[in-house]
Amino acid sequence: MNRKLASLALAGASALALAGCAGGGSAGGDGAEIRVWLVGTDTPQEARDHLVETFEEDNPGSTLVIEEQTWDGLVDKLTTSLSSSDSPDLVEFGNTQAPAFTSVGALLDISDIYEDLGGDDLLPGFVEAGSYDGAFYAAPLYSGARVVFADPAFVADPPATLDEYVAQGVELATANPGMSGVYFAGQDWYNALPFIWEAGGEIAVQDGEEWDAQFSSAESLAGLEQVQQLMTTASTAPKDGDNAEPWTPYCEGTAIQFSAPNWALGLASECETDDPPAAPLVYALPGADGEVAQAFAGGSNIGISANSANPELAKSALEIILSDEFQTIYGENGLIPAKQSLASTLGDSPEAQAFTAAAANAKLTPASPNWAEVEASRVLEDFFVQVAQGGDLPALAEAVDTKIEDILNG
Repeated sequence: MNRKLASLALAGASALALAGCAGGGSAGGDGAEIRVWLVGTDTPQEARDHLVETFEEDNPGSTLVIEEQTWDGLVDKLTTSLSSSDSPDLVEFGNTQAPAFTSVGALLDISDIYEDLGGDDLLPGFVEAGSYDGAFYAAPLYSGARVVFADPAFVADPPATLDEYVAQGVELATANPGMSGVYFAGQDWYNALPFIWEAGGEIAVQDGEEWDAQFSSAESLAGLEQVQQLMTTASTAPKDGDNAEPWTPYCEGTAIQFSAPNWALGLASECETDDPPAAPLVYALPGADGEVAQAFAGGSNIGISANSANPELAKSALEIILSDEFQTIYGENGLIPAKQSLASTLGDSPEAQAFTAAAANAKLTPASPNWAEVEASRVLEDFFVQVAQGGDLPALAEAVDTKIEDILNG
């Protein structure tokens, strides 16, 4: 959380306390309107319709309105809106953004309905992200596991280990000049994390009240060496580029492999180019020991505003969102449901099996309330651009550790 967010959050917590003293937070009744903020277009229209119709059937006289938001600037907008007298009732946010809101009184404690929402069936990493100081504030909404997409004309079988994946990527690029054996843009810290984790490293660990950044540890440096090898010798991606649309070079025939969330399958399978490659071979990134690698889990959490005027109705809506019916719609549309028991809704294709395997071993960023500021500062993007440009790893890692610690402990 940046300092602006911190001050706003503290002000929001005070405003919420005053609102409670003023008698806000009624159970709601006939004529109440519940406002739900969903971000982007990932939630299918079928799921949105189900939520509205089911909520209004279950709560006669009340209505539910979905207000779509954008990811750009979401943290600042939520910070302002959750502390206002016109707060939305339910809000979606990225899983890495969750600690910024669970820790400052912006969300309602929903520990009392944890079991009703799914209990231990909920994705554990997302439950951890949505919890703070022993209380549960934000439920998993959906997840997106990062998997590898490979052109079957070049890759017949997935590599067995992470070392083999790196070697294969270099070999493919060497044998096919001008093509990426693994497309790996410089700013892409999401896909760099598995190499660090698989080598035994971490981003940062908590030591008492302080956070200790770990990119300069021997383990993390070993993983960073593999990242740098791929970026410099296996990839033709821009060294200062982002990884917003890695399927584009795949569709254009300049990338043999790329890693992205599972929802990229449709984009890579239905290329709108003159001479598109075949539908990709999809596999979970292999780990150092041959098991599935720990990959970063994208996705969202959803919570109830502590300033909601109708918390009981908001809980009713949240229970619908976490219901098997609603979550199955996610699974059938290629998103990983919030409940582990619904993994089968993704189907039983090889691609679905890869998604499930990757999701089962996914990992999140440090659960610090200040992590949102680390992302907003773009120190990770800047760091990995320098890695991609062939910079000195120990020196770069020491510098980025200092920056991360300044933010997390600020």
